[in-house]
Amino acid sequence: MSEPRERPTVLRITEVGEEILRRACRTATEEDFGSERLARLIDDMFTTMHVADGCGLAANQVDVDLRLFVYDCPDDDGVRHTGHVLNPVVEEQDPGRALIEETEGCLSVPGANTRLARPARTVVRGVNQHGEPIVIDGTGYFARCLQHETDHLNGGLYIDRLSARDRKRMMKQTADRREKVFAERAARAAKVVGAE
Repeated sequence: MSEPRERPTVLRITEVGEEILRRACRTATEEDFGSERLARLIDDMFTTMHVADGCGLAANQVDVDLRLFVYDCPDDDGVRHTGHVLNPVVEEQDPGRALIEETEGCLSVPGANTRLARPARTVVRGVNQHGEPIVIDGTGYFARCLQHETDHLNGGLYIDRLSARDRKRMMKQTADRREKVFAERAARAAKVVGAE
């Protein structure tokens, strides 16, 4: 009988300006698949994402160089999608594809958000924690989440898709709201720790 795993840990979320957010992450390999270390990381990332009130979290957002993200996100029909993917690749889309402009934010750019156009549908191919192939088909807000998190693993942030003026506005928002966001996260983290 295997020993029970430790309770998940709330990890520190990296912030805009940190180097790890600006480089492509390492591809997961056979050494990673099925490991206790990877299972623990996925559990910790889900806990961290929920404490930060997010719908997706990439490994480099918790200072881990690995092509992995977790998600717990509704689509536009209210269907909740929860899972993880390693080595995700967004399928190429036709130039004339439908776009939706909605509000987007990022846990690594705390407190800032703005409207951003993204494709209305996204298909991501990758593998699960055991190295088995998976395909995730997302629409609406869930499609946005899949694209956003894959961008992270390629060293990109949503603010890169904005004009210089709008990027400056996002950085001002995060400077103004960061303290409040971190206080809220700390309060939620304390509840998680207290529940143990």
